[in-house]
Amino acid sequence: MARTASLMPELGMRAPDFALPDSVSGRTVHSSDFAGAPGLLVMFICNHCPFVKHVRDQLAAIGRDYQPRGIAVVAISSNDVQTHPDDSPERMKLEAREAGYTFPYLFDQTQAVAKAFKAACTPDFFLFDRNRHLFYRGQLDASRPSKYLDNRVVRSDGSDLRAAIEALLAGEPAPQPQLPSIGCNIKWSPGNEPA
Repeated sequence: MARTASLMPELGMRAPDFALPDSVSGRTVHSSDFAGAPGLLVMFICNHCPFVKHVRDQLAAIGRDYQPRGIAVVAISSNDVQTHPDDSPERMKLEAREAGYTFPYLFDQTQAVAKAFKAACTPDFFLFDRNRHLFYRGQLDASRPSKYLDNRVVRSDGSDLRAAIEALLAGEPAPQPQLPSIGCNIKWSPGNEPA
């Protein structure tokens, strides 16, 4: 496992379009489905990554807390399932149910969507405003799995991402500084690694 930081694309970047299958419902979810929402949160996650497992409950809580307030939320897994079968759509469906995710959990088989978003790690977070310009990218919070913090246990509270969502909903500027997320690298298919 390679410990990888998010690439932190430039704020204001336009949200790439996507049309991906939801592992839970089986339907195709389009970015245009969320037109009119005051914000769109796109989270690149997977099933097996210890960094994602560490924040799994907080991811579910963010969905429960902010979807009723109008924030559109989707999670996307872009990992190569040939090398990482635990991240297959069938396992994604089970994971979404066990974790209590209330948002679509989409499968990016070609990895084209991850490339378009400049996603690099799991988890990697992208919050877009009403006009689908990048408002926040970076870490969920300062917590990490204990083995990356000298075995100290630091619970995830989602404070960085929550502050950004609250600012967006209140019409306030994006919080600064925005710090990179840290996680496992996206498991690119052979020959499909970003340039």
